[in-house]
Amino acid sequence: MTRVLFVCTGNVHRSVLAERLLAARLPPGAALRPESAGTQAWHRSRMEDTTRAVVEELGGDGCRFTSRPLTAQLVVGAGLVLGLAREHREAAVRLAPSAMRRCFTLKEFVRLADGGGAEGGGEFDAVVAAAATRRGAAAPVPPAEDDIPDPWGRPREELYECALEIDRAVSGLVRLWGMRQTQ
Repeated sequence: MTRVLFVCTGNVHRSVLAERLLAARLPPGAALRPESAGTQAWHRSRMEDTTRAVVEELGGDGCRFTSRPLTAQLVVGAGLVLGLAREHREAAVRLAPSAMRRCFTLKEFVRLADGGGAEGGGEFDAVVAAAATRRGAAAPVPPAEDDIPDPWGRPREELYECALEIDRAVSGLVRLWGMRQTQ
């Protein structure tokens, strides 16, 4: 089982949305296990009620979630680490520098992996390696293109827009790896 670790700040909104929406989009029996953690998470905080409602509205499972802090062990054990903003990717690399070639922002990874003309069906490790190689060759983009803004304390509409942006990106992951979506 290959772990895909999503990272945000509190592990109560963005990374949870990514974890649960990717899980909902993967086909049954997929060899990927989405997980999440936060750079400033409190161990065992529950999912915010509004986030849970949005996850469920978009077809994800809002039950049995507890937040957890990001650790070096989580980063090292993941096949791919996807921050929801550049600061999260950087925090993961600081904890485990050896994982740098497997740490991206979610949108950066989809952009770089798509940049190789992938039509889907790529092997997980090959897609990750190709994206890491393209990172050094691709022109830099403004942070807004790779970061997903934090909806903390914002109106529900902004949380929902954030969830839709994350859903588009995780659906891109499923497409890149050539997996049939379940929704």
